[in-house]
Amino acid sequence: MTTVLITGANRGIGLEFTTQYLARGYRVIATCRDLTQAQPLKALRAGIADLMMVELDASRGESIAALPHALKGEAIDIFINNAGVYGPRDSYFGKVQAQPWLDVFQVNTIAPLLLTQALMENLADGKDRKLVYLTSKMGSIADNGGGGHYVYRSSKTALNSVVKSLAVDLAEQGFVAAVLHPGWVQTDMGGPNALIDTRTSVSGMLKVIDGLAAEQTGGFFNYDGSALPW
Repeated sequence: MTTVLITGANRGIGLEFTTQYLARGYRVIATCRDLTQAQPLKALRAGIADLMMVELDASRGESIAALPHALKGEAIDIFINNAGVYGPRDSYFGKVQAQPWLDVFQVNTIAPLLLTQALMENLADGKDRKLVYLTSKMGSIADNGGGGHYVYRSSKTALNSVVKSLAVDLAEQGFVAAVLHPGWVQTDMGGPNALIDTRTSVSGMLKVIDGLAAEQTGGFFNYDGSALPW
């Protein structure tokens, strides 16, 4: 049985990843910041033995460090770092402040790498060795024609750089690492005017993940599989 670990799984894209992987018959380890607020996950778990829920707060180093202990040596075949935050919506020139920027970097950029490091024994025991990190087209330097959004843009640009290095560093161990843009999705972050729903986004990304091979490692892909500019 294939085991997938998904962060930020209590709503939106993370919840849809969980739903679709369970429908495939995969074992899912779903993390969220506060299990007491994870009613949608708890509803999914009813009658499903292959869904494990674990508390993880990506903004806290001690929570990241505790995750491997909670997994008790369980092998992970696919790691999907979905958890992320947007930060201040008004992060335009003249309004950017240091602490909110640092807070977003902790969750969007630093935590994904620390989690990967913390989970290496579990990932090395897995058979697929696929590392997937949700990013955004807003992290593309070449695609930035609108400016602004300093906090979110820079955190995703930095994440892209982190994953590119991971792809290089872990290639000899058989890992494939990639960043995926889920599209503009109707979630709390994307808003009601977004172009696609979570089912469309995740269905597309699952096809991309299924096809990830050594040739794609270090790639930046849209949810429909097309390559995106750095």
